[in-house]
Amino acid sequence: MLQFLSKIDSFTRPIVLKLPGLFPVLIYSYGRKLFLNQLFKTIPRKKIEIPSQFHRELWGIKFQSNLFNAAGIFKEVYGYELCYRQGAAAFLVGTITPRARNGNIKKGIKHPFIPLQKSHAAINWMGLPNVGIEEALSRIRRIEKKKGCPIGISISSQPNVSENQAINELIDVFKLVEQSQVDFIELNESCPNVDHTHSSEQIGNLDKGLVDRLELISQKFLKQRKRLLPVVVKFSNDTALEQVDELVELLISLRFDGINFGNTSTQYSEIQNQLNESDIRNFQNFTQTFGGGVSGAVLRKKSLSLCSAAVEKSKQISNQTEFIIIRTGGIEHEGDVFESNLTGVHLNQWFTGYFEAFSKYGYNCYSRILKS
Repeated sequence: MLQFLSKIDSFTRPIVLKLPGLFPVLIYSYGRKLFLNQLFKTIPRKKIEIPSQFHRELWGIKFQSNLFNAAGIFKEVYGYELCYRQGAAAFLVGTITPRARNGNIKKGIKHPFIPLQKSHAAINWMGLPNVGIEEALSRIRRIEKKKGCPIGISISSQPNVSENQAINELIDVFKLVEQSQVDFIELNESCPNVDHTHSSEQIGNLDKGLVDRLELISQKFLKQRKRLLPVVVKFSNDTALEQVDELVELLISLRFDGINFGNTSTQYSEIQNQLNESDIRNFQNFTQTFGGGVSGAVLRKKSLSLCSAAVEKSKQISNQTEFIIIRTGGIEHEGDVFESNLTGVHLNQWFTGYFEAFSKYGYNCYSRILKS
């Protein structure tokens, strides 16, 4: 079924993307859900092995490769066996909020999404749809974990509530996750498709509200952990380079276990200059109607530069525990992972690149990208 859908899409995509107005968004928003529903239900018959040079052991946890899905693919908490058999480093759930969310809807389109085919990019305005933490953890309990494929969960505070309520609920979520079989947490500070609370005050180059949140999490959770449960903080690909040193220094001092750059981008003018001319009309229609975050190849250079700066800063700081650098954004080819390795990045995540690779290689997408 999946191969059939991929063949249909490869044939019809150039036609669909030329349709007027928001018809391409409507079709691909629905089509994406159809594809994911089928993806969750199917798995390769045999386990696909990844060469040993891509295996990693970080925080005392074994990863069967150094590449896995970014948050946003497995929001329903289905797909663990698929990830394991494909050779993914881990299975990352979410992003999950304290309570379930329906996500964004506008112009009659739920969770708007469109690929930018010639630019190897995509744009979405989903708004963190998810089942909520209690249901997510209930589904995680039913997963039979396999060696080399740990479970991670991406979490975010509940949008559209008071700052005090949001942080208290978030800390409660950390404590619930600690009681589960989750192996690591990714705190999502990077979603562009929901409202965020920003302070007018700055501490150095950083938003004071962010610093306050991270300090509370450190005080009320990290320093009180009852087991090794690493927490990585994920920041936007739009993070300024001059902020990286301060972020790394802050996170290490507060006992966080890693940093991830960097999700999607909303720097539309810069992105448009990188797009293939054939994608500009759909890009403008989407961003002017919905906003949304852009993912894919257009983020490649920035994600690498952010992670390179983070690696260099972390080397300068004496730290008793491992501090892991994760790169998200523009991972599509084996050369992208090779560049990460040269830079010192520990793990990589992909989103748009995963679907591009799956359309070419099917279940062998990891082994083909991570080829020796």
